[in-house]
Amino acid sequence: MELAKMSDMTKLHQAVAAGDYSLVKKILKKGLCDPNYKDVDWNDRTPLHWAAIKGQMEVIRLLIEYGARPCLVTSVGWTPAHFAAEAGHLNILKTLHALHAAIDAPDFFGDTPKRIAQIYGQKACVAFLEKAEPECQDHRCAAQQKGLPLDERDEDWDAKKRELELSLPSLNQNMNKKNKKSRGPTRPSNTKGRRV
Repeated sequence: MELAKMSDMTKLHQAVAAGDYSLVKKILKKGLCDPNYKDVDWNDRTPLHWAAIKGQMEVIRLLIEYGARPCLVTSVGWTPAHFAAEAGHLNILKTLHALHAAIDAPDFFGDTPKRIAQIYGQKACVAFLEKAEPECQDHRCAAQQKGLPLDERDEDWDAKKRELELSLPSLNQNMNKKNKKSRGPTRPSNTKGRRV
């Protein structure tokens, strides 16, 4: 499909995914698109997610310049830092950290970018994140003490996360089902009126 036939939003996602810096810049300069648009066909990825996946430092800087928010997450809670950690893009993690992105944010399953880097064997990323996570937390505390606003919440994700949590069976429900199965079939406690 040609880029010209897509909406400006999808064009931006495609241009970033293709690594076409000049097209990304052209689309952003038009001012007709939101660099924070989540593409539902790609699990709510923003252009910044794509740039992190592809390791495109200059595109990340450009997107940030045009208002891209590093705190936005995918449908399972992944930030751009999760994708950078998975792919081993240490330079992207360093840039996100320098921008005070919450590089210690857990996804829906509780995995932080550091944990993702561990899973995928990205040792340099793990080493960096071990140092950067406490710095991120210190920055968060200092900002709170000074009353400075932080852009670390994805409001859409908060609502979606609640929906996901409600749609999944809880641990208690699973435990109750297991207990009922292990006790065998239930019998009516009142046998009055029944013929034996």
